[in-house]
Amino acid sequence: MALAVILFAVALAAIASERVDRTKVALAGAVLVLLTQTIEQHVAIEAIDWNTLGLLAGMMLMVKVTEPTGVYTWLAIRAGQISKGRPFAVVVSLATTTAVLSAFLDNLTTVLLMVPITFVLADALDIDPIPLVIIEILVSNIGGTATLIGDPPNILIAGATDLSFMAFIVNLAPVALVAFAVVTAGLYVVFRKQLQVAPEARARVMELDARDSIEDMDELKRTVPVLVGTIMLFFAHQVLHIEPATVAMTGATVMLFVSRQRIEDSLAGIEWPTLFFFIGLFVMVGALEETGAIDEVAQGIANVTEGNRSAELLGIAWVSALGSGIVDNIPFTAAMIPVVESLQGGTGDDAYWWALALGACFGGNATLVAAAANVAAAGMAARAGRPIGFIQFLRIGVPVTLVSMLMATAYIALRYL
Repeated sequence: MALAVILFAVALAAIASERVDRTKVALAGAVLVLLTQTIEQHVAIEAIDWNTLGLLAGMMLMVKVTEPTGVYTWLAIRAGQISKGRPFAVVVSLATTTAVLSAFLDNLTTVLLMVPITFVLADALDIDPIPLVIIEILVSNIGGTATLIGDPPNILIAGATDLSFMAFIVNLAPVALVAFAVVTAGLYVVFRKQLQVAPEARARVMELDARDSIEDMDELKRTVPVLVGTIMLFFAHQVLHIEPATVAMTGATVMLFVSRQRIEDSLAGIEWPTLFFFIGLFVMVGALEETGAIDEVAQGIANVTEGNRSAELLGIAWVSALGSGIVDNIPFTAAMIPVVESLQGGTGDDAYWWALALGACFGGNATLVAAAANVAAAGMAARAGRPIGFIQFLRIGVPVTLVSMLMATAYIALRYL
């Protein structure tokens, strides 16, 4: 256990230093936990979340294949024109779209769709795209909190309980909506100096004809309907009992068949460093799970709270936020589920699950490695030549997480205590 914790801590420190590529660090950490036999190879393979990797790969492929058609440039121009190039309107429109799609699609898929549009829009308005991407990452995790399918921790909780889709909305959407409004307004204030649009840039965007951005109408007619159909299928995937990764890979496969692009060019569009970073991270976290390190942290809640319901609910929320920020909210939620079941004691008190969901989802905003959406967006930004630094994100992510968790604490106290 000590070795697993030390290796993970060293890896996080190396990633935070930004002196070594994070993918190299993650792979080195994974190799070391295997070479030291901290975790067996077959257990390491089981620790990898293939659903996340499949979803990422499938969506990356579809974005890459549709990109040359010019559809993202068209969307970006229309977004800029609808907002009339006003910074606050741009932030609100992008943040609202991201949060809503994250709630009813899922936050990982949403950022994969929104980031390319954001880069094109920022380029057209001649502003820095990174503040907009950071805002989208943060509101995607908040928006994803609102529904059963919005954020992976909620999906895990639903799988372990009989909580309905509407139960998630009724119990989580109110606080998610308030947190979204507060965080979006606050982030605009923080970034407003970086988002100033020059009058000539605004005029230039308003004069553009969005239709001119469509570069290959035939390819657009072949591929974009597949993308739209895939997105619609995401909304129904739970009813159809199809995993999100299956939906994404199905859409990507169909698109490869209908597109005229060479498959080598399409596959080159996949963010391979991001996928391998996830693999390394999953293996290291798997070692923490296998050696009992995460369980020790989770079990500590039960020892400290000593059966006090109020302390248990708030303890679950804050420990989940802290643990998710350090590790990753997917495996940490998986480790917390049996602990929550034990604390609940068969009473059927669903407030325990809402505390876990709020802590894990809001905690996903703390660091760049705290949620899958964060890592995916950062990978796309790096590929575009505008990397998001670990510390750069931390300076924004931690305050946002604290503000969100304070609102979650007040919500839990008012509604469930």
